[in-house]
Amino acid sequence: MKLQITQDDTWVAGIEDRPGGLADKIEALSSAGVNLEFLIARRSPEKPGAGVVFVTPIEGDRQEKVAKEAGFEKSTSMHGLRVTAADQPGLGEQITREIADAGINLRGVSAAAIGSQAVFHLAFDSAQDAEKAMNQLKKIE
Repeated sequence: MKLQITQDDTWVAGIEDRPGGLADKIEALSSAGVNLEFLIARRSPEKPGAGVVFVTPIEGDRQEKVAKEAGFEKSTSMHGLRVTAADQPGLGEQITREIADAGINLRGVSAAAIGSQAVFHLAFDSAQDAEKAMNQLKKIE
């Protein structure tokens, strides 16, 4: 099995927990030509009335400028990998087991199978952990 692995910068913004709060943030990115591959948003239980949105990718000076103006920041505490492969039973277990067996703790995982492809967004606490995980996952054949 062939994995395609790339480093992934995650951008984060606060959102208002109200109808249109998320749409307003995404509209700002769309106006700059951002083509999001990943988006996850959720309420912040510790802050009633607020939420958070995570997106990737934001690429190039123009997109970064608009993202910052819309309240997004490139996360400095979350380091990510994007892993794609042909979907098959057990793929998620194989990827997460390989990382665990290397002694690397995952901060978070989001994954989906779309048609015949599987896409994983893996988050780590440090750039070193992300790099170590990338090298470990490259061993999977």
